[in-house]
Amino acid sequence: GYAHWKGQVLNSDELHELYEGLKLNKVNRYDYVLTGYTRDTSFLEMVVDIVQELKQQNSNLVYVCDPVMGDKWNGEGSMYVPKDLLPVYRDKVVPVADIITPNQFEAELLTGRKIHTEKEALEVMDMLHAMGPETVVITSSDLQAPLGNDYLIALGSHRKTKADGTKMTQRIRVESPKVDAVFVGTGDLFAAMLLAWTHKHPNNLKVACEKTVSAMQHVLQRTIKSAKAQAGEGSKPNSAQLELRMVQSKKDIENPEIIVKATVL
Repeated sequence: GYAHWKGQVLNSDELHELYEGLKLNKVNRYDYVLTGYTRDTSFLEMVVDIVQELKQQNSNLVYVCDPVMGDKWNGEGSMYVPKDLLPVYRDKVVPVADIITPNQFEAELLTGRKIHTEKEALEVMDMLHAMGPETVVITSSDLQAPLGNDYLIALGSHRKTKADGTKMTQRIRVESPKVDAVFVGTGDLFAAMLLAWTHKHPNNLKVACEKTVSAMQHVLQRTIKSAKAQAGEGSKPNSAQLELRMVQSKKDIENPEIIVKATVL
């Protein structure tokens, strides 16, 4: 959200070196891996190699992938990472992921299908399941919410194979109130909290999403209230004032009051 940034992008060699260090110390046994914004294809390919190796160490490891590639503004989608990341996500990363959290535009990119209706969104989620992940959450969409224009729709789908080999799919819709501001980092917060709540409620995507989205609402409402107070009457808050109030929201993140309910579809 800021005009300037400094520093360097970690490349695949540097990532590999860090991982080798973990391995040498035998601390490469993880329960979860979470990845988000990445700009480099070789880095992403290295992530796949590492995740596969970690899954050999621990077959119960859950890989949560937020395939950050782009978003829609005023109905028009555009990518904010290099285009050559798309085939790597589609062909290599998503197949090893257990949970993915694309927005609508990213789900469309991964499947090559546009979404105009909820029915099409569910079909796209089924296509994403077929690529590998058991849990797919479309974190935001421009679909018409049943509650009205002031609400944003997220959709979730959890497919599990029962002991007898049959597949069961739970699908949910979550409508949350729109907040009138542009925040940075909401996708990262969503993916991190979804990881935490699916860990606590592994077989109940409805509850995991209600807690995730409710906590998001608490953080965003607190942030906008604080930002407006700092900006003063009639002034538009700037990027610094709109920094997510994470620390101030610690209690809401740990134990959110459920203010957004999910509908089972």
